[in-house]
Amino acid sequence: MESRLDRRKPSLQIRLSKKIVFFSTKTKLFISGLILFGLFIALNQDLSYSAKISLYLFIIAMVLWVSTSLPAGFVALSALMTIVLLKGADTSLLYESFSEEVVWLMIGSFIIGEAVRSSGLASRFTHLILKKAHEPLKLLTFLTIALQPLVFFIPSTSGRAALSLPIVKELNRLFQTERQQKTIAMLVPIMILMGSSATLIGAGSHIIGIGLLNTSTGESISYFNWFIWGMPFVLVISVLTLFIMRYMFWSYEPLLSDSFSTNVEEKSVVLHDTEKKTLWMIALLIVFWMTENVHGYDIGFITMIGGLLFMVPKYGVITWKQGIKSISWNLIVFVAAATALGKGLIETGVVDWLQGYLFRHLDFLTEAPSFIILLVILLVSVTSHLYITSHTTRAVMMIPGFIVLSETFGLDSSTVVFLSLVGMNYCVTFPVSSKALLLYYEDDRVSYDAKDLLKLSCVLMPLYIVVMVIFYYTYWRWTGLTL
Repeated sequence: MESRLDRRKPSLQIRLSKKIVFFSTKTKLFISGLILFGLFIALNQDLSYSAKISLYLFIIAMVLWVSTSLPAGFVALSALMTIVLLKGADTSLLYESFSEEVVWLMIGSFIIGEAVRSSGLASRFTHLILKKAHEPLKLLTFLTIALQPLVFFIPSTSGRAALSLPIVKELNRLFQTERQQKTIAMLVPIMILMGSSATLIGAGSHIIGIGLLNTSTGESISYFNWFIWGMPFVLVISVLTLFIMRYMFWSYEPLLSDSFSTNVEEKSVVLHDTEKKTLWMIALLIVFWMTENVHGYDIGFITMIGGLLFMVPKYGVITWKQGIKSISWNLIVFVAAATALGKGLIETGVVDWLQGYLFRHLDFLTEAPSFIILLVILLVSVTSHLYITSHTTRAVMMIPGFIVLSETFGLDSSTVVFLSLVGMNYCVTFPVSSKALLLYYEDDRVSYDAKDLLKLSCVLMPLYIVVMVIFYYTYWRWTGLTL
């Protein structure tokens, strides 16, 4: 007589066989790649133990963000905790991750965004957009055009993204499909990033780069020259980006007519008192954002002051509870942990190693034609966001190297710095590559897929480099920008 255990053997075998084939071919390739990469890092003699741990876990986190549906915050925090466990008892990397400027910048941005939404200004701006464009394709185009003037007034990509976030949330209820909502959530921060090359104050990295250029060589780039060189490039790359995103992601269903009618009819011409108060406070914030170099307080601190003012009892626009509830804490944890992962790459010497490795193998440029030199500068600067996640840090770490490169090979330092900074403005491959992208990633109301961002970058990154090469040999050369 068979025992009960014997009778269960076939089903056990079936379940075990199913578990054996659980991993797909794609998953096996990912695991194999990570193992090979781990062996390469482990055998590298130039990296310390801490650097190897930081680099390997950062790569694992990047793969999981893009290729799995695991919560991004969970992945980032798990990677950070693993680094702390493997490195020993030093827990400062975890605790100090929440002291980063970007964390408080985003907390303040969520509060300000809620105030703009609650006051009715976001709905009013949506109404103005819809009066100009009530068809989906026209809406994409008009929204892209409406975002670009912000680069002349707000010197922070994060600040521009924060102001646009509540508007995108209002627009979301007009779309029939989730695909349309995700496309808009990608389009807005990407267009903000593309527009940063238009002016000298378009990104903080520009100011840092020009300061390093002036200190090292005594040269500089004026606001006027930057505008002449940058604005036409921004117009071209923005149009191409819009076209590619429409082709790759946009769903052509019409807008919801009921929501459209409500938005168009509900707004009167006269501003309410709450809207006026919000406008004045936003204008004051913009002034302080623009004059960071004068008063010395960074954008994160100014944004938090703005958030507090919007929540002042009786005199503010929203209550304390409204402001706190508006914060996406899941996103905040992700940003804090991801920023700490990037910071770990710098502190352990990984970035120095990568930079040294790149520039150590550029001796061949001595006899190379200008096209090869240009291509190397663009490839290094455009891809720098893949291993240095902070825009500002990219400028601090890499611009001195580019200046040394220009002096070594007798190149024009101003041209090299301009091309490098415009190249560094491309940071569209991963959400962690830009604070503007992070503001939209994993928000409750607006979001996009990291896979889609990577898919877009596979097309957009080569195109960005090609457009820069074409501009260099045509418009930029005609206007005096030469190596």
